[in-house]
Amino acid sequence: MSAAPVLPPDPAHDLDWMARALDLARGAVGLSDPNPRVGCVIVGADGSVLGRGHTQQAGGPHAEVMALRDAQARGTSVAGATAYVTLEPCSHHGRTPPCCDALIAARIGRVVAALQDPNPQVAGRGLARLRAAGIDTRLLPPDSTPARGARELNIGFLSRMVRGLPWVRLKIAASLDGRTALPDGQSQWITGEAARADGHAWRARAAALLTGAGTVLDDDPRLDVRGTPVARQPVLVVVDSRLQTPPTARLFDAERPVWFYAAVEAAAADALKARGAHITRRPDARGKVDLAAVMADLARREINELHVEAGHKLAGSLLREGLVDELLVYLAPKLIGEGLAMFHRPTQPSPLAALADAPAFAFHSVETIGEDLRILARPRGRDLF
Repeated sequence: MSAAPVLPPDPAHDLDWMARALDLARGAVGLSDPNPRVGCVIVGADGSVLGRGHTQQAGGPHAEVMALRDAQARGTSVAGATAYVTLEPCSHHGRTPPCCDALIAARIGRVVAALQDPNPQVAGRGLARLRAAGIDTRLLPPDSTPARGARELNIGFLSRMVRGLPWVRLKIAASLDGRTALPDGQSQWITGEAARADGHAWRARAAALLTGAGTVLDDDPRLDVRGTPVARQPVLVVVDSRLQTPPTARLFDAERPVWFYAAVEAAAADALKARGAHITRRPDARGKVDLAAVMADLARREINELHVEAGHKLAGSLLREGLVDELLVYLAPKLIGEGLAMFHRPTQPSPLAALADAPAFAFHSVETIGEDLRILARPRGRDLF
């Protein structure tokens, strides 16, 4: 592999250096939650890399501190150097001290950020504090490639900070004619091995996985991340109105928290709690689980990205209530005919009167994974925070 070209740290090359910082930020996926995924590269005046790093686990050092420590381990001074960081350095005391103070103390000369931090405790204060200390600062244009990449990488964090809700991704595996299973429920396997492995990578990216009692009772899935190295298993969230999940369910086999949302008090609660389940009641007026209240509660628990793998009824309810931010659909080149649909859409109170009334989505990306097609689609305007 050839060495990376030497690029002076000036505005002409800011996008190139930020792309390298963004590569580092991807190393925080599955590690830094609930903190954002941030990368930092510190570059000397001669274009040499003095330090690099990404955010560690919650309570651990942020990207800027990791890069400063890397420079210290190399025995190099960062005085006057440029720090490229994919999110505005924090200016508040949270689980760790402010990164601004660390950069100021290290006598960094220039800071370039890809995004402003939407956290109300930061929100421009980080860059302002750096400028007040005499450090030259720059925020990249929001339509620049690194800024868009940093935003996509932290879309869950942005959603929680701006909307008070996690970013909800609904995953579906279906045939070309939109069937997720045979009439008797058989669904293994509609898609190929490559698509299934890709699905586990998306599971690993999320802070929590959500499913419904129907899926648990029908399939008894583990719903954990397999085949992809993870620092921690995502939290499992089960929507189970009447706590019908048996305590022998395989979902308890994985080492991770399991949170149940129920609508009623049930005798089964004690047995589930004995397996480590945390149970929260969030009933709606119909005696079912209030899904909107669940999403708000998950945000309160600092869940950034929520990955949903559920049956067609729960999937349909989430869509009907406008709680899905992104569809992750794997389409296999097969025709099943009669079978289960992707979503349950009841005809009450009324069916669609016109095609114009159909919920509109926009394709965010479309690509082949093995022999299957992977589609990411978002409700129009949903990803604009």
